Parts: sequence; C-alpha cells; structure tokens
Amino acid sequence: MIEMQEAGFGYPGKGELLSGITLTLAPGSFHFLTGPSGSGKTTFLRLCYADLLPTSGRMTAFGQDMRGLTRDGIATLRQRVGVVHQDPQFLDHLPLAENVALPLTVSGQPVDMQAMKDLLGWVQLGPQARALPPSLSGGERQRAALARAVILSPDLVLADEPTGNLDWDMSMRLLQLLIELNHSGKAVLVATHDLNLIRAAKAQVAARVLRIAGGRVTQAGADL
Repeated sequence: MIEMQEAGFGYPGKGELLSGITLTLAPGSFHFLTGPSGSGKTTFLRLCYADLLPTSGRMTAFGQDMRGLTRDGIATLRQRVGVVHQDPQFLDHLPLAENVALPLTVSGQPVDMQAMKDLLGWVQLGPQARALPPSLSGGERQRAALARAVILSPDLVLADEPTGNLDWDMSMRLLQLLIELNHSGKAVLVATHDLNLIRAAKAQVAARVLRIAGGRVTQAGADL
C-alpha cells in the first residue's frame, strides 16, 4: 500500500526533517506513530497522502512512485486515503451532512442519502445532520471529520492527533470507530503522543507502533 525505501523529506534551506525511512504500511494494518512535538509526525502523514513529496529516497503508494505522480494521479491517490486532522475545518454555513458529503461533491459523485444517514448513524451524529459546525462539540467535530474522511471508502485512514483535544471517554469513542474501520479491512495510521490510547487499542487490535526520533522512523514491534 505505502512503501518507503530510504525516503526522506526536507524543507528548503532547513535540511532534512525526516531521512532514511524504510517501512511498509500494509493493507489492513493498524499503526500508531509517536514522537515528541516537532519531530515530524504531521510531515510523515502529509507524505502518505501526497500533500508533500519525498525529497530523497523512494516512496510508492498503491504501486505508484510518489515523485512521478501527475496532478490527476495525486487526486486519485487522495480518494484512496482518508485524513482526519487534529483541528478539522468545516464550512460553517453548510449543515453537517453537507460538510461530510463534500468529498463526493468535489469529485462529482452523487450523494446516496441512505448511505449518508447510515454513515452519520455510525458516528452517532444522526440527530445533528442539519446542525451547523459552530454548534458542535469537540468530540462531535472529530467524529464528523472521521465520517468525511471515510465517505469515499478509502483503503487507508490517517488521523493526526485525533484525540488531542478530547477527554478520555470521547477519545475512547473515537478510537472504537477507528478500530471498527480496521476490522472492516482498512489500514489505519494514528499519530499520537498518548501512550494510554495506544495501550487501550492494543487490547483490541494488533496495532504496531512507529517512533520518530532524530529524523528517523523506527518500528517498535508488538510491544510498547
């Protein structure tokens, strides 16, 4: 699915932030990505959905060389990767259901209203379908962001500190949704600094842990 061979990334004039990364994110896998603030977790995720392209080494996504992707190729890739940001952004003048449907609208696909109802029910936001984003709580916004991320049925779901602003109970609700996605066959990669979240997940799913330190990404194996 995602393969890196000695891959790295550096911002112009600042040297390499990430370097020498060799790993595979396999279909159906569940990974956590940990590391201190500023270590490159978000940059790593951005590489995975071609928001950034590697500046060294080789990286492929679904069999395609990332650095050889055309604009259309990048657009196709992004339909196969759903992303949940730490602070998800919505169009405040549109109801929740229309915000969740935006990936379909942008890609020119019709909105199946029954499927939308089922999706909002899955994230426990059915009653909020017509609510405007400013009225939603933090937990509701994150669950809405997850619904939006999976509406195109991606193969890989990326979540960048999705529980960073949530209390423990709400974090567990969101984690359970991610685990359900993984059990349905989707690969999941969650960037987090919360070791308790990782431990809670590992009681339910065969999660592996990746650590970023000193610009390198290492696999911690099955144990923390």
